[in-house]
Amino acid sequence: MLKWIVALATLVVTPAVAHAAQGPARFDWFDYRGDDHRPAPRAVEYGNPILQGFYPDPSVLRVGNDYYLVNSTFAWFPGIPVFHSRDLVNWTQIGNAIDRPGQLNFDKMTMWQGVYAPDISFHDGMFYILNTCTGCGGNFVIKARNPAGPWSDPTWLPDVPGIDTSLFFDDHGTAWIVHNGPPEGKPRYEGHTAIWLQQVDPKTFKSIGKPRVLVDGGVHPEKNPIWIEGPHILKKDGVYYLIAAEGGTEEAHSEVVFRSDKVTGPYVPGPINPILTQRDLPKDRPNPITSTGHASFVNTQNGDWWAVFLGVRPYIDNQFNTGRETFMMPVHWSGGWPQITRAGEVLPWVRARPKLAAGAKAKVPTSGAFTVRDEFASAKLPPYWMMLRNPQGNWWRIAGGALQIDPKSNAFAEHRNPSLLARRQQHLNAVATTKVTFDAQGGAEAGLIAMQNDENWYFIAVGNESGKRVVRLRRRAGGEGGSDGAVLASAVVPQTGPLDLRIEAHGAFYDFSWSANGHSWHKLMSGADGTILGTKKAGGFVGAVFGVYAHR
Repeated sequence: MLKWIVALATLVVTPAVAHAAQGPARFDWFDYRGDDHRPAPRAVEYGNPILQGFYPDPSVLRVGNDYYLVNSTFAWFPGIPVFHSRDLVNWTQIGNAIDRPGQLNFDKMTMWQGVYAPDISFHDGMFYILNTCTGCGGNFVIKARNPAGPWSDPTWLPDVPGIDTSLFFDDHGTAWIVHNGPPEGKPRYEGHTAIWLQQVDPKTFKSIGKPRVLVDGGVHPEKNPIWIEGPHILKKDGVYYLIAAEGGTEEAHSEVVFRSDKVTGPYVPGPINPILTQRDLPKDRPNPITSTGHASFVNTQNGDWWAVFLGVRPYIDNQFNTGRETFMMPVHWSGGWPQITRAGEVLPWVRARPKLAAGAKAKVPTSGAFTVRDEFASAKLPPYWMMLRNPQGNWWRIAGGALQIDPKSNAFAEHRNPSLLARRQQHLNAVATTKVTFDAQGGAEAGLIAMQNDENWYFIAVGNESGKRVVRLRRRAGGEGGSDGAVLASAVVPQTGPLDLRIEAHGAFYDFSWSANGHSWHKLMSGADGTILGTKKAGGFVGAVFGVYAHR
């Protein structure tokens, strides 16, 4: 009798105290599509932006007939995407310059820290990227024989303060670093910065001599110009030109130019400045492009000059979710001075393309209306997929034709490395869909996320509630809702089988849906406030992303 009682007690107690181990979330595919209903360029045209979505602070370079471009990524990993083109219009990402955890450490950073404004250059068979890692070491240089990588570990530049470093090799091989920094002496006002020049050894990058100020404040120091930054030096017809951003990265953003007969100056401002801005246009104009600046010039093999620069596409009141994007325009020279836009000139969505042979169309489009579907058929993720900060542990893999993610317990509030992989939102009107299979145990969830940073996101996920499988929508806005987010809506779903999850962006509004068969869709919520994913509310310098996420 006693043995029977003990056995019965075991049968009753065991289910209550033992839970099945939480297995991985399986994502069979990820489908992204977007269409902002802009004019489609003809064969002799190109469309702006050339890199849609969160691709700010572009730097462009030509080597022979090949063009290379890099962008900021802040605390996303891998960092600093490297693009290649033959025609300045069709761009293909060939790698990421920061693709090993040992290169830089983004742990516990906010998403406005990390890698700022990379500059790519080439000299004597070697590619160089200068960059600032804000919060993780300061200014550094990495190099590679092949721009697709691998790139070296950083060589730190302790004698070069500030941000926005760029490298200039003069005709005889002397190397100079130009960068933003505080002015000499005490700043006269908030936003008072300067552009500095430092000679370095071209092999060791050790400083030679003392640094010197090239520009103090900006074009008109008497008007207290703010945030002179993002400098580049180029040489044309024996004259040195210094281009830089001025006015801050919001609607007053602009690009200005100075020139000198010597690399060390003195530099005088051009007769027409700024050479690029949209700040003097009516704020109520339809379909605006704003905040243009932070430019980089390139000279084609035909002798034409072009500029790439950042800009934004707001949906209302300068609110935008797609981040700072890469635009392109020709550079016109007159009287020995460059100009990109004249006063009052509207930046066009479509214009005549560069006079270069058309390059092969990119397999993964970067401009216009397009669809990109990831079937997870390769052992590696495409290079445009990112995670928050450096990877901690082997929590994801591609196996059995699916992306598998092991849920981790670390919360967004810890600013660590959650089990999250994401790609950029590249349209104001976009749809992200995935198929997930997940046997949620306890409080575990897995699904689809739209986010701007750790404190601002929406998450539609498969979970468990009192033994029933449910789909929940959570939101964290400005940190409100705790690290797990507040539940906005939920629905009981079929107990077994995969579920399709979908997020639709319509400018300032987002819809969230689920389907048990991929055909019949059920709205969990419509018209959710998408402005929490925009820079105006979320802050920082990054753009919104869509991704897959799992936690326990």
